[in-house]
Amino acid sequence: MTFSSLNGDKCSFRPRPPSVPRPNSTAVTEFLFEDFSSFGWKHKIVFFVVFLTLYLLTLSGNVIIVTIIHLDRHLHTPMYFFLSMQSISETCYTVAIIPRMLSDLLSPHQRIAIQGCGTQLFFYLTFDINDCFLLIVMGYNHYVAICNPLRYSVVMSKRSCVHLASGSLGIGLTMAFVQVTSVFSLPFCDDSVISHFFCDVRPLLKLACADTTVNENINFVISVCVLVLPMRLVFISYVLIISTILKIASAEGRKKTFATCASHLTVVIIHYGCTSIVYLKPKSQSSLGQDRLISVIYTVVTPLLNPVVYSLRNKEVKDALGRALGGKPLPT
Repeated sequence: MTFSSLNGDKCSFRPRPPSVPRPNSTAVTEFLFEDFSSFGWKHKIVFFVVFLTLYLLTLSGNVIIVTIIHLDRHLHTPMYFFLSMQSISETCYTVAIIPRMLSDLLSPHQRIAIQGCGTQLFFYLTFDINDCFLLIVMGYNHYVAICNPLRYSVVMSKRSCVHLASGSLGIGLTMAFVQVTSVFSLPFCDDSVISHFFCDVRPLLKLACADTTVNENINFVISVCVLVLPMRLVFISYVLIISTILKIASAEGRKKTFATCASHLTVVIIHYGCTSIVYLKPKSQSSLGQDRLISVIYTVVTPLLNPVVYSLRNKEVKDALGRALGGKPLPT
């Protein structure tokens, strides 16, 4: 992601030398986020309050979901196991980015060491990629439950669920390691201002004072593996799911079955939609303001969808929450 200001409209690409660092250049050991520097103090206070509120809602919502799923035996099913894994992943993902962003809003011009930048990028990518593959796993779970219900308990056994969740995290760790190694193998000279509010691949590549063609190709290949291929798998699974739902005789049965998939499908569309716009868009079509706005939505607003969509619109979770509070199930 490459930007200069939240409301900027143009993206300028500086010519980059095709080889080694420039002579007489100074190696960068710290970075400075440009983030919201174009806004006045009053606007930053408003952003701080809004972002902090969304962040606290996201954290509390995910903690409630994980706790309820752990305590209520009615929710000890594969679907809710994966939902709890996604809640934990999104909590870690937001913790890697938002606290630093909130700190920068109140105390701008704080520098981040290159090691700290690499650490933030690694955890951001790990849990973001983990989220992408968990969404595939959840789609597969819906597919087996609806299209092959007789074999569901065998295919989605406890051991299989643990392996699928571990595999998603393993892919995230591996791809994050490749990305971080690729980016920080480059030299950074003179310019230390990251045109973003956190350490991300494209803004860092823009600062490198060496040829980044290979690194950009690596970033593109990983983006395709993380976004395009999973989106196709989820799309195929839902084509099969919908075709099976349409064969159900009763209208009530069709409605109930589709309702179990609607929450997941909503999250999939928003999650993959935002990330695809940012990471798969050609560099020539990049808009700094647009990319930064999408990144704010993607890192601050979208994580809140998980607890909202899966809890407020889910009768089983609301019933479990009501039982945990010692009363009747919450009204639907």
